[in-house]
Amino acid sequence: MRSFLSAVQFLTILRLPGRFSPGDDALHGAPPYFPVVGLLIGIVVAAIDRAFGYFVPVSVGSVLAVILLVAASGGLHIDGLADTADGLFSSRPREKMLEIMRDSRTGPMGVLAIVCVVSLKIALLSSLNVLDRFWTLLLIPTAGRAALVFVMALLPYARQEGLADVFQRRRSRTSLIWPFLLLLLVGGLGGGFRGFVAATASFLFAWLFSLYLKKKIGGYTGDTLGAGCELTELVPPLVVSVTMGGA
Repeated sequence: MRSFLSAVQFLTILRLPGRFSPGDDALHGAPPYFPVVGLLIGIVVAAIDRAFGYFVPVSVGSVLAVILLVAASGGLHIDGLADTADGLFSSRPREKMLEIMRDSRTGPMGVLAIVCVVSLKIALLSSLNVLDRFWTLLLIPTAGRAALVFVMALLPYARQEGLADVFQRRRSRTSLIWPFLLLLLVGGLGGGFRGFVAATASFLFAWLFSLYLKKKIGGYTGDTLGAGCELTELVPPLVVSVTMGGA
C-alpha cells in the first residue's frame, strides 16, 4: 500500500496528509503501480469528459480533456518532454545533451515539442466518436505510465545520480509483463480488437523510443521518462483514429 500511495503522490498532484504520506523510502517500490495510477487518471478524465460532452462542442471538450491530462501530473511529464527535446535535438555530444536537459529554461525545440504534442492530442481526440473517445481516454494515461516502466526496465540510468535513479533498485525485464497485460486488458475490454492493437502499438513505440534513447544518451533520465510518457500517449488515439473507418 505504501508503494501504491507513493506512486500516486509521485505521478499526480494529490498529496496525502503527513501521517498518511508513504515517505521517499517507499518510492523505489512504486513503478509497478504506475500503470494503475494511469488508469485511475484515465477513469477520472474520461468521466469528466463525458460530462463536458453534454455542454460543450467536441473541439472544446478535447482541449479541456488534454488540459486535465497535463494537469493531473502537475505538468511533470510535459516539462520532461520539453527538456528532452532541447537536449536530444541539440546535435551535441552525449554529456552536453544531459547538461542541456538539466537546464530549467525551455528552448525553441522544447516549445515546439509541446505545441506539436498537445495540438496532435487535441486533434486526435476531436476525431473520435463518443464511444471510442471514452475507452481511448482510459487507455491514453495508462499507456503513458506503462511506458515509464517499459523504459526503466529496458535501459540503465544515464546519469551518475538523480531523482529517477531510485527506480534502478528494482530494475528487471520481468517488470515489462504486468504493464503490458494491463494495457491489453484495458484496450481489449474497451475497444476489442482495435483496443488490443492500440495497446500493442503503445508497447512497441515505447520499445522503439528506448532504442533511440540508448543510441543517443546510453540510457534514460527523469526528463526522458516524461517525454516517453507524453509521446506514448499519442499512440492509442492515433491508432483508433486511423482504424475508425473499418470499425
